Amino acid sequence: MAYDKFNILKSTAVPLPIENVDTDQIIPARFLKATERKEFGDNLFRDWRYNTDGSPKADFVLNNSRYSGKILVGGKNFGSGSSREHAAWAIYDYGFRCVVSSFFADIFKNNTLNIGVLPVTVSPEFLVKIYAALDADPKTELEVNLPDQTITLLATGEKETFAIDGYKKHNMLNGFDDIDYLQAMKSEIQSFAKQMVL
Repeated sequence: MAYDKFNILKSTAVPLPIENVDTDQIIPARFLKATERKEFGDNLFRDWRYNTDGSPKADFVLNNSRYSGKILVGGKNFGSGSSREHAAWAIYDYGFRCVVSSFFADIFKNNTLNIGVLPVTVSPEFLVKIYAALDADPKTELEVNLPDQTITLLATGEKETFAIDGYKKHNMLNGFDDIDYLQAMKSEIQSFAKQMVL
């Protein structure tokens, strides 16, 4: 199994109401030397999170103890810029399992789906409601229901549906990457191969 199965996630959330967050801001280029998905979370939003001397910046949300959870709520056009997979790895390694935005860059969206982070696209209006709720109460919880493809603001019961490719949904529900998907079909593939030989 490539990563944890994703079914229904109920969690508090971390608000990052900044538009056009690009992958170089998510994980700066100088941290791209590693080839394994390990320890990237330490450098998630590195330049926004820390001063040059390594001390945390008090005004950045990841350093604010009021906010925590497995859901990151980003602004419009989240994940733009270069196609680096490391941006998705850093988000996963930090502990986020879902990113909510009103628009995602396509390559970033696919990269997150490939490693077990669910990108949930909501309307701009619903995004504003989420930010307002988190600002009023950082303990506000969201429920992300992958089987039903809904996201609910539990404090008010307001919800929206979101779209996801059927193949990617199947993989996330089972914790599969592309290789796991093929491994799960191994007997069928072998049977088909035998028929082709005959």
